[in-house]
Amino acid sequence: MKNNLKVYRAMQDLTQEELARELDVTRQTIIAIEKEKYDPSLILAFKIAEFFKVQIENIFIYKGD
Repeated sequence: MKNNLKVYRAMQDLTQEELARELDVTRQTIIAIEKEKYDPSLILAFKIAEFFKVQIENIFIYKGD
């Protein structure tokens, strides 16, 4: 799944470590999501959207096959 997490993180001037701490996940999780090697759980995806105060679709872009 494509995502704009890195863009939103940069707009808030947050490091991967800072965002990970805010979301109670590891830095490796943030790295994997940003590199699109890991799709977060639905709960984590909503938590990320809530943190940035945007709709989930603004961060995560699903392109059906």
